[in-house]
Amino acid sequence: MRPGTARVFTAAMIAIVLAGCASSSAPPLRGGSTAATGVFDVGLAGQAAAFEAYTRRAADIDAEFANPSEIGVQLRTAAGYEPRQLEAAMIAYAAMAAMQQPRFVQTVKAGGRDLGRRLAADPNAAVDLPGGAAAAARANAALARRGEALAAAGARVKKTSYSIQRQAWSRARIPNGPQRLAAVKQAAGYRAEPADRARLSAAISESGRRGGTSPVISRGVAVAALTVLGQDAAARGLMSERNAGMCLRSAKLNYHQCLAASGTHYEDIYCLGVHAMSDPGQCVVEATKPARVRRASLD
Repeated sequence: MRPGTARVFTAAMIAIVLAGCASSSAPPLRGGSTAATGVFDVGLAGQAAAFEAYTRRAADIDAEFANPSEIGVQLRTAAGYEPRQLEAAMIAYAAMAAMQQPRFVQTVKAGGRDLGRRLAADPNAAVDLPGGAAAAARANAALARRGEALAAAGARVKKTSYSIQRQAWSRARIPNGPQRLAAVKQAAGYRAEPADRARLSAAISESGRRGGTSPVISRGVAVAALTVLGQDAAARGLMSERNAGMCLRSAKLNYHQCLAASGTHYEDIYCLGVHAMSDPGQCVVEATKPARVRRASLD
């Protein structure tokens, strides 16, 4: 697809998603409540925007730090996700990317409500539809690109946590540890900005294909199909995946524990690079891998 045509198709698909999900509500967190902090936008595009915004903002963190105030700002920036929210947002982002495959969308539209019922019961079947493998490959590439960029940015920040120790201020004791940790915890959750939808459109229109599928990718492709069919309630039932969710929750817990134990500014930078950037970035990358490959890499 030529760049101009891709942009038009992307904009059209986002418009369809927004129209179809205008009355949808955000999927509740476990326990029956919605995200307590930030703005959890409704609809598939709104959820995908949360993933795009977090991974972009965190990956843009500069590895150079001049003073403790700069560190504090970036500690809060990297905390800008709620794990269960991001779990759903990651699947939504995969779905939006999958919807950039015209053949897949056309196949789904021709399948009608019977197809929707089948996919709700077996989301893995979406990849087997004509155009489904290409949609999955596009979703895989879209997520992997985001995860790899975030993990790489985290590695640069981690490296800084060692090199910056040559500067005396970085070795100073943190005077307000409990307050700093409380501010980081309060920063969790997606906060929408006016330009987020435009950035989402530009991000998912990027081309790229990557082999293999995974439970997250399969669910993303199935959610894309159900959204095209207007079956939003069935799509909401697929907006979580156990392993991806556990990984993101573990990363956030490790981040908080690291900051609680941190005593110096360079240690804060380490916590930022490893647990607030590299860890969630790697969670996204792992979510694109087939289950057997993911298990082998974790052994």
